[in-house]
Amino acid sequence: MATHNLLLMPGDGIGPEVMAEVDRVIAFLGKKTAAEFRTETELCGGCSIDKHGTPLTDAALAKARAADAIIFGSVGGPKWDKVAYDIRPEAGLLRIRKELDLFANLRPAICYPALAEASSLKRELVEGLDILILRELTGGTYFGEPKEIVTLENGQKRAVDTTVYTTSEIERIARVAFDLARKRGKKVHSAEKRNVMRTGVLWNQVVTEVHKREYPDVELHHILADACAMQLVRNPKQFDVLVCDNLFGDMLSDEAAMLAGSLGMLPSASLGAPDPKTGIPKALYEPIHGSAPDIAGQGVANPIAEIASFGMALRYSCNMAKEADLIDKAIAGTLEQGYRTADIMQPNMRRVGTTEMGQAIVKEMERLIA
Repeated sequence: MATHNLLLMPGDGIGPEVMAEVDRVIAFLGKKTAAEFRTETELCGGCSIDKHGTPLTDAALAKARAADAIIFGSVGGPKWDKVAYDIRPEAGLLRIRKELDLFANLRPAICYPALAEASSLKRELVEGLDILILRELTGGTYFGEPKEIVTLENGQKRAVDTTVYTTSEIERIARVAFDLARKRGKKVHSAEKRNVMRTGVLWNQVVTEVHKREYPDVELHHILADACAMQLVRNPKQFDVLVCDNLFGDMLSDEAAMLAGSLGMLPSASLGAPDPKTGIPKALYEPIHGSAPDIAGQGVANPIAEIASFGMALRYSCNMAKEADLIDKAIAGTLEQGYRTADIMQPNMRRVGTTEMGQAIVKEMERLIA
């Protein structure tokens, strides 16, 4: 029997509510499959600041290092807006990403057939949509130095965020993009701002070289990041794998989320380099939605992105592709049956809360394997 050690980090806001539905799915799979899931829960974000005075303790980081996979909820909220910048809730998540070198962030944007009408775009533009956005996660603007706000001699303030990339950082994310494309539609779009940013010039050059040297069988297109944002709403199905830096990847993947109907629908996986012995990378899985403090505690949050993130963990960390497919099919089937949380509600559908949606998905999983 395979044993998988999972670290659950529900975090803040709606995080604990949607994580409870992952617990439900884990319990179901523990009974219905030959796999054993050992779970432990740790604090990260504002909840950790409240208890420990820091967004991530060294002990929690050690557990993250030891886990086969980290299943993450969300961090942040107005409660912690005035804490020091260095200990803001998001700093805990950034530390995990950096310390575990989780450089490749996979963000699928899939429009389930039942939700084509929920998208802000016309059905014909999004029906059948299946994009994979690959965001470089440990470099660029979010980690570059100097990063500061200073007071000038004339009394004005000046803020600086530095965007930094090296050849090796770009090469490794490019390889992940091309490898993923080989298993999909064999097409990669690389987005940067080479017309105004020197990092964009280097990004373009390095991706081109990796493609020519190692992946001539994959189609490569270069696109400016702002033009890419426009094309995502003009003709999104032209994209297969889209690779970009940390800043542009953050923005473009959130835009793509609305093509699928809601931020509450989209999962993500943050992967490191494969382990030399097992071939399995260190990994963290999380929905791309935030902590949504305005609805926290109301039981109305959409748990689908969190459940789908666990599905990605089954696929990339647990070697359980069959069970990952089961989760994807159960989500699609539940939506076809008319279940909707508030964020994806449509006329004549059945509005449900967080718990009811999780229960419906597990019920559909049970039906599918009966």
